[in-house]
Amino acid sequence: MNINTRIAEFFNFSTKNENVDWNDVLITQHCGYLNKTCIKVRKSEPSVSIGTCTVQYGKENQEVIICPHRLIEKRQIFIDCIHLLTLHEPGNEIHVIPEISIPGGSVDYFLASVRDKKVIDFVGIELQTLDATGTVWPERQRFLTDLNILEELEEGYGDKPYGMNWKMTAKTILVQLHHKIETFEHLSKHLVLVMQDHLLNYMKKEFSFSHINVVPRIGDPMHFHSYILELGNDQNFHIKLNERLSTDSLGLASAMGLKAEAKIELEIIIKTLEAKISDYTRLTI
Repeated sequence: MNINTRIAEFFNFSTKNENVDWNDVLITQHCGYLNKTCIKVRKSEPSVSIGTCTVQYGKENQEVIICPHRLIEKRQIFIDCIHLLTLHEPGNEIHVIPEISIPGGSVDYFLASVRDKKVIDFVGIELQTLDATGTVWPERQRFLTDLNILEELEEGYGDKPYGMNWKMTAKTILVQLHHKIETFEHLSKHLVLVMQDHLLNYMKKEFSFSHINVVPRIGDPMHFHSYILELGNDQNFHIKLNERLSTDSLGLASAMGLKAEAKIELEIIIKTLEAKISDYTRLTI
């Protein structure tokens, strides 16, 4: 099979993988990262999952992740944050708790060290991937047409291109972090931004990152973890930790020319976390 497509990953599988039953993949619409049906659906057809994890972009056809859930492959990003649980001790349980609201917005995940159902320590984890401009749906449908799964492309698609909203994606996440980081710093806790290497490289180029610590320090509250995509022997892509940086609230504010603000009491966050702890949130390897 030699399919020419700019869709790099479709429902978790590399489009270059010759061992995939694409008919079955399209029927099940399963996301292996969330372990349920892909939740990225068409507004006009809520029963149809879009399934595009990664696309090719630019002159060099770089693989760019566009779905944040793709980053939780094998839950490696959580394992890579365990060292930031500075109060964690052997015997404690590790829990992954999604979507906790704090002043300034919500945090995608909290990694918590728990003993006797009591939170001993926690790390906030934000996921950020590139936002596409336009839509990748036509490219998705062309891929399925080339596979002879669709008989023909719907009318009106033509060669509509999609783009990448580099500037708005980077600026939006940095502003959100700016609203949250002083909270974590005030509590002597850590907040981690997990992203692909392409996005971090853009941030370093467009914002003032020269003062950000390239050798990450445990004492810094703000950490950046960037991951690369590597093609494995199984013909699928896999994420791998590539670079770590760290800074504090002043360093993050300086990167944007802003002043950070917003605080919350430690007790409030801990109570919210403890209310969501269950067997389901426990991290298992």
